[in-house]
Amino acid sequence: MFAMSLAAPGTPLRPETRPDPVPGPGEIRLRVCACGVCRTDLHVVDGELAPRLSPIIPGHEIVGVVEALGADVTGVALGDRLGVPWLGRTCGTCAYCRAGEENLCDRSEFTGWTRDGGYADQVVADAHYAFPLPASYSDAEAAPLLCAGLIGFRAWRKTCEGRPVRRLGLYGFGAAAHLLAQLAIHEGQEVHAFTRDGDAAAQGLARELGCAWAGGSSEPAPVALDAAIIFAPVGALVPQALRAVRKGGVVVCGGIHMSDLPAMPYALLWEERRLVSVANLTRQDALDYLPRAAAAGVRPQVTTYPLAEANQALSDLRTGAFTGAAVLIP
Repeated sequence: MFAMSLAAPGTPLRPETRPDPVPGPGEIRLRVCACGVCRTDLHVVDGELAPRLSPIIPGHEIVGVVEALGADVTGVALGDRLGVPWLGRTCGTCAYCRAGEENLCDRSEFTGWTRDGGYADQVVADAHYAFPLPASYSDAEAAPLLCAGLIGFRAWRKTCEGRPVRRLGLYGFGAAAHLLAQLAIHEGQEVHAFTRDGDAAAQGLARELGCAWAGGSSEPAPVALDAAIIFAPVGALVPQALRAVRKGGVVVCGGIHMSDLPAMPYALLWEERRLVSVANLTRQDALDYLPRAAAAGVRPQVTTYPLAEANQALSDLRTGAFTGAAVLIP
């Protein structure tokens, strides 16, 4: 198989050819049709997430067709089109798994971090952690749903656990936010998009998608928000978002990595404002989100790159050279 592999954090991905991977018991091998380029991949490549396997093939927004089955695989057939997300395997027996919180499993495995991912033309996945995809999405469109879509959905449901949310702020308007904005607007919420200062393209996309307001992240919110989600990995946005939400509001941090939170006055958190994080995802999140996104008419805006240009795609993500999501095509 052909893959783009990371030998050490901070170095460019390198092309390499390996023997075709063989699926073990309970596993499947997929021919990769598309793989999204996620900010978490940048955290892996840049070493902000400590290396767990070296070398590693990144990528965890994988759309592929099943071409080989390991022993004891049931419910999956050759030729099925499936999606493979960040969560690659859990133990199934710990207290978190038994409580329906497998996203917090201490022995979990992660696609593209602890096991090889989708920056390749083939990938092996645990059959229990691969999901059917709505037929209404092309391969390139489906790929960003598998992390940007899923983590946005999980973060959004966190905002809705307390008081009703009518006005929602999204800080960082990239792949996750542009997908979630569509779902939230479909659900009747008023969405306010906070982008990098001066990012006219992202602000234009937010308005095209129906956001009520779009501006720079340093700007004050035009109205009091019921909730805010921070997708940008910038700790300095936490006090900014807390200032924007009303009493009793919630701020959800949606990334796996964020720069340090600055010191801030307790008054920003007082009056029963809440600051919470989301971690990873569960299989139930995928089963709930994928058909719901399709029914809501969520459409990813996608920029595609050949697999061999993965380094360029990561660089463009880092600098904000495109709006929406990037997807690699083998």
